[in-house]
Amino acid sequence: MKKLLAAICALTLSALAFAADPAEGFWISVDEKSGKETAGWQVYEENGRLYGKILSAAGVSADAKADKAKGKSYKNFMNGTDIGSLNVIGTTWIWDLRRDEPGEWEDGYIIDPNDGKRYRCEIEFHRADGKKYKEDTLEMEGKVGPIGRSQYWKKADESQAKGLR
Repeated sequence: MKKLLAAICALTLSALAFAADPAEGFWISVDEKSGKETAGWQVYEENGRLYGKILSAAGVSADAKADKAKGKSYKNFMNGTDIGSLNVIGTTWIWDLRRDEPGEWEDGYIIDPNDGKRYRCEIEFHRADGKKYKEDTLEMEGKVGPIGRSQYWKKADESQAKGLR
């Protein structure tokens, strides 16, 4: 009986260890001033770090370049590639976040493809509680030094995240 209980506990713990983090998945970014949907994102974990790729964006064609960011580059982003040469859609603009605890990530970066500016980034998942969070929400905070600004992203499925035009 003790061996069976130990085996069940071990299986439960290993399943939890391999469960996807609640921040992972498909999300729609929402402009905090206008309330308009801006982009569809895929947020994923790779090698213990969190990343985010734009899958679609309102008013942006699939082959549009981040040309307003031409001439900007960062050594720790795509090996110093000129940001203006990258496609807005399909590029991983959020990278290298470290998990603080499940659903909370910090110490990463986000680049605004509209101007090429890089910000420190923190992401926190908020489960729908029927009060402050009516639906599952991802809080993405971009920071310059101690000053930050948050956006609250809506949970989506893959077709919604790919479907903004």
